Amino acid sequence: MKDRISLLLIMCFLLAFLIIFQNYFDTFWAIVFLIAFMSLYMLYMYIAIKHQRRKLRKNPTPLECSYKPFISIMIPCHNEEDVIEDTVNNILEVDYSDYEIILIDDRSSDRTPEIIKNLEEKFAKVKILLRKEGDFPGKSAVLNDAMKIAKGEAILVFDADAKIQSDFIKKVLIKLEPKDVGAVQARKTIINAKQNFLTACQYNEYVMDTHLQIGRDAVRGAVELRGNGEIIKREALLDINGWNNETITDDLDMSTRLHIKGWDIRFASDAVVYEEGVITFPALVRQRRRWVEGSIRRYLEYALDILFTKDMTLRVGFDLIAYISEFLLPFSLVSEITIQAFRFVKGYSNDILSSLVLVACTAVFFASGLIYSLRKYSHYGFFRAIYEALITAVYVVTIWFPIVLFIIFKIVFTRKTMDWGKTQHGVSDVTLKEAV
Repeated sequence: MKDRISLLLIMCFLLAFLIIFQNYFDTFWAIVFLIAFMSLYMLYMYIAIKHQRRKLRKNPTPLECSYKPFISIMIPCHNEEDVIEDTVNNILEVDYSDYEIILIDDRSSDRTPEIIKNLEEKFAKVKILLRKEGDFPGKSAVLNDAMKIAKGEAILVFDADAKIQSDFIKKVLIKLEPKDVGAVQARKTIINAKQNFLTACQYNEYVMDTHLQIGRDAVRGAVELRGNGEIIKREALLDINGWNNETITDDLDMSTRLHIKGWDIRFASDAVVYEEGVITFPALVRQRRRWVEGSIRRYLEYALDILFTKDMTLRVGFDLIAYISEFLLPFSLVSEITIQAFRFVKGYSNDILSSLVLVACTAVFFASGLIYSLRKYSHYGFFRAIYEALITAVYVVTIWFPIVLFIIFKIVFTRKTMDWGKTQHGVSDVTLKEAV
């Protein structure tokens, strides 16, 4: 109920602001302000990234660090018979000795329990936990159950389809070592990017996310965990009382609570975790619905804590608030166009052309960031980067805008549900060697 009321108030405020603004001010100045704000923020990130790289050139990051904790690697499994054995075999090749692997079967109906039992018998480092029918659903509950048997000073979480290179752990530990750092997120990428149009767009989307995460890391802002390839200190986990069983996005919820408590989260761009992209449109919509709903709900739930906590730095707080716009922007743009179109049809004075320019400028801003990201991190040529940015822009408008609007109305008008929305794995036969 609190989420519903909070979001309804925010939407009413936005609509009132748009109507009042359009009656008393020229929309042109709104465009100028929005573009200037976004440009200055991106420029700030760009300068911070350049400064960080200059410092690293003068003082390179050491290849080894003194921080070498015992690590509990947790892998939740629900109907993962197609991928879990390959994933475990891949992780067992890691160049690190002090770790255990905990495979948690979450009430699978396929051969997953049988496969992980065999893995436990075969490998000394592998433990299993079999959850029973009737146990609390969701990834958070799975991980909280595993914490009861985990021995690690740090907890490393992978999805059941994850693939990594042998130096992965050493790279994330370098970032995790400082005392104020509570967690580190590795760079995620799509292993089957060439499979179809959707996987190609997801790959590009992840590249853009990498750029933003690197920027947030450079300004020491609100870097976010992404669920797959995240490592958290036990001390930090205990400080926030573990994972939140009542959320459908365990990673985003935990990120916000760590920031509120004053823990820093860093991004390890050179430690890469490969995962499968979703190959069908319905499956992609289910996955993104969960991501969007979980992200919006965590902002609503922790809004007061974000505004009034004494432990979180000002930079992190500003960064968190700035990124709320990725969910408010679709609603604002659609509302703006709708209001202006109504005024145009009725013959009232309107700024329909300015509103369309606003939409176009937003699209150009997004495309420019994506082109830069693809050239920088995927080393695409200029024209290929433009092409990929264009098709991904279509993908984003088709997927994100309708989903954000749907979730906003879902939160306002329906009850909260714990629809975890499992992502299907085993849809690709691309090997790690082929992807690298």
